[in-house]
Amino acid sequence: MSSVTITDVYLRDGLQDEDVVVPTELKVRIAGLLADAGVPAIEAASFVNPSKVPQMADADALLAGLADKGLLERAVVSGLAVNDRGIDRAIAAGTPVISIVTSASEAHSRANAGRSIDEALDSLESAVRHHPGVRFLAGVSTAFTCPFEGDIPTKRLAHVVDRFIAMGITDIGLADTLGTTPTERVLSALATVIDANQHADLSLHLHDAHGQALATALAAIQLGVTRFDAALAGYGGCPFAPGAHGNLATEHLVRTLHMAGHSTGIDEAALAIAAAAARAAVEQSPRLQATGSRQRHSNAEKRTGQP
Repeated sequence: MSSVTITDVYLRDGLQDEDVVVPTELKVRIAGLLADAGVPAIEAASFVNPSKVPQMADADALLAGLADKGLLERAVVSGLAVNDRGIDRAIAAGTPVISIVTSASEAHSRANAGRSIDEALDSLESAVRHHPGVRFLAGVSTAFTCPFEGDIPTKRLAHVVDRFIAMGITDIGLADTLGTTPTERVLSALATVIDANQHADLSLHLHDAHGQALATALAAIQLGVTRFDAALAGYGGCPFAPGAHGNLATEHLVRTLHMAGHSTGIDEAALAIAAAAARAAVEQSPRLQATGSRQRHSNAEKRTGQP
């Protein structure tokens, strides 16, 4: 059996598509609960335009709060950036690890980053080379399915992975952003990319539209993938990918992995406390707009598949 590493992305992906703004101090508390549970890695924030994603407007303050509480020493804390401006902000905020992201879909890349795939990669490559002492991870959104283009050709996904490896980044996450890609197609694309890039350390970021993400994760372990993203209570979505469902829930993934004989180093009882706090934070935080109750209902459907 395998030792599996989980990165919880509730504070970033989990909250970016909710209609509420969770206070910074509450985010810090939830990060502490994740560390208490033994979650080894936390994606805490996204350094993006706050006018487009106001839920992430406190990214700089959040990193300062995590540092004040000593949480940067208790877990690997990362922040996401989609361009050179975001990278500069993340570095200035003292973010230990920076995850740079582009899309395998031209349409989604333009919606998310305002650039074509190669334009986005060129900009990211220039920024990475300008900061040789920074630890970067890479992520590929809409790696398998795009809301605008449909199925993503594996050749194009492999091209994006090749570009990141050429930058010197080998820790690369592949995201099923919508959560609708059948397990068999994820595995087929994954096997092709693994065969073509033996030096890449691939992970999966799985959203969960049809309850298939757990099966996909377990099958991917058989291909040698032992790193996964997940979010407390299954929160998540993408403001720039219509129809994106919530993430694979961290507590469900950990429980399933343990039942299958894999180890994570995470305490399930403590993780349940963190998941309860995550739900309460969304329910109790101020809404962004007057129509928030309708949007919250929609997001609940995205997480559970139930009305």
